Amino acid sequence: QVQLVESGGGLAHPGGSLRSSCPASGFTFSSYALGCFPQPPGKPREFVALITWFVGTPPYADSFEGRFTLSRDNAKNTVYLQMNSLKPEDTALYYCAKARYARAISPAVQDYDFWGRGTQVTVSS
Repeated sequence: QVQLVESGGGLAHPGGSLRSSCPASGFTFSSYALGCFPQPPGKPREFVALITWFVGTPPYADSFEGRFTLSRDNAKNTVYLQMNSLKPEDTALYYCAKARYARAISPAVQDYDFWGRGTQVTVSS
């Protein structure tokens, strides 16, 4: 049974930092890309970044590159999202998700088949 459980969001001031984690289980962690998708209030989920074992540099969406860093610990089957220089527009429910196919790389929401419940990130002064 595939499980993804996000945690570590919270409240930050503009310019602040937060770190979330997403431990995963129920599949061969090293064979699949894991993606990060925030969903701002009233808007669809958007792509931040994905990370794999088989691609060296993970791709990031332009609005997050340089501020957010996605990393993984294969020994712990866990993905981490470090969020720096936070902006109010980063406020969202942040999901991690497993790619539908092994070794597939895609920023599209429909190419991910299992999702966690999300962790709330709120950026406000």
